Amino acid sequence: MTITTPASTDPASRGKRHFRLGQLLGFLLLSSSLAGCVVGPDYQKPLIAMPGQWGSSKQVKAPKPAELSNWWKRLRDPELDALVDEAVAGNLDVATAKAKIREARATYRQTAGTLLPSLDGSASATRNRVSATSTGTSAETSSQFQTGFDASWELDLFGANKRSVEAAKYGLDAAGEDLRSTLLTLIGDVTSNYAQARGYQARIALARRTAASQRETAALTRTKFEAGSSSALDVANAAGLANSTEANIPSLETSYAEAVHRLSVLTGRAPAALTDRLKRSTPIPTPRLPVPTGVPADILRTRPDVRMAERQYAQYTAKIGQAEAARYPSVSLTGNIDTTALNIGDLGKNSTIGWSFGPTLSVPIFSGGQKKAAVEVAQAQRDQYFVAYRSSILTALEDIENAIVSLAQERIRNGKLAASAKHYRDAASLSRSLYQSGTSSFLDVLDAERSLYSAEDALLQSRVAIAADYIALNKALGGGWSGLVDTGKPEVKDVNTGPHIASNRQLTTNGQK
Repeated sequence: MTITTPASTDPASRGKRHFRLGQLLGFLLLSSSLAGCVVGPDYQKPLIAMPGQWGSSKQVKAPKPAELSNWWKRLRDPELDALVDEAVAGNLDVATAKAKIREARATYRQTAGTLLPSLDGSASATRNRVSATSTGTSAETSSQFQTGFDASWELDLFGANKRSVEAAKYGLDAAGEDLRSTLLTLIGDVTSNYAQARGYQARIALARRTAASQRETAALTRTKFEAGSSSALDVANAAGLANSTEANIPSLETSYAEAVHRLSVLTGRAPAALTDRLKRSTPIPTPRLPVPTGVPADILRTRPDVRMAERQYAQYTAKIGQAEAARYPSVSLTGNIDTTALNIGDLGKNSTIGWSFGPTLSVPIFSGGQKKAAVEVAQAQRDQYFVAYRSSILTALEDIENAIVSLAQERIRNGKLAASAKHYRDAASLSRSLYQSGTSSFLDVLDAERSLYSAEDALLQSRVAIAADYIALNKALGGGWSGLVDTGKPEVKDVNTGPHIASNRQLTTNGQK
């Protein structure tokens, strides 16, 4: 609908014009009052039943909040701390997640712009020539200049644009949680590969020390054989044991190189970039134990994958209202003003000025059920994300329970392995002394040295496993880091801020419409 009001001094014409303007103003007032109506369900964060404590924990007192901020620093390794900082700054997956945040932020601003009027300006210049005719009319050349403005504004009576903006805001929140999830995975991978690399270094050193000791035993056996107090079988067994131990070194070297290469790539470097830097052996990182785990309800606040799933559920709840609003009438206001002149200098004074202004009403009448089906599609998508949210919570609970059990049992196993290694060390020393004195057979020495190497190697692997279980537990709890992550403004803050959340034992969910 377009309302045109020509300039006139006739009182009747002016009366009609005023009447039409009054109608238009009344229409605008009615539209403004309707603009507060937003269709579709309003999002309410669901409350999910959570256990009061961890099933595998024997906590009697009130549980302490989980200590997640900079958790990797409790491994007390400055080199690891430096690698984590370098990975956060240079990892390519983190760079991708940061770009996704910038994309989501721009999408949000773009969507928010639909709530405001739009204004476009235009200008044109044309040069025309009419050629001479056979009747004697001379050729004529003329110019025409035109400039103007076009404006439009959708009143968003039933909240389609508002729901779209709401969905975009939730999408921005989800992108932030995706970055946090990427960081949590990255830091866990860096820490895990670093602990494995140090473990392989320790096992390589053990294999070399053991092989050297076994070579000494083989030399002693050969000396005794040459003296006639030992057999050729003992010499062959001693040499075979040393070679068997040395055969483990190449595979350990390969595994160590793979861990270092992986660390290099995680920090955004070429695979061999850290080879020289990490070649000096240092102890296997040892965590401070025990680890406070808080209560199960904390994961709703600390686990970035759970938080992201909740934001996606909110995003698709808003999209239901966006689809629902498409079934209702829409109103937009459009207007334009333009001026035309033969000379560019006359555009502001001796020019022809025209304008138009009025509302446009669009009413959906028949679409073959497409719009209703679009609402049902949005509802089904919302329900899928609600299920995904609940699934992420169950997965988080499972991860934590598994990590708690694994860490506790590995500590018990480590204690037994330490005792076993001590006893085998004593047995190996005693069997060698008895063999040298001739009161014991070489088979006792052979068995004792083989058992000692296996026990010490298993002990080193257990220390790496304790570090790995500690890492897995902190990842399962949601990890954490202090400081800020630069994604382009504004910055994404630490995931672990806010008060400690108590356990929620009630089961309520928002209605599924």
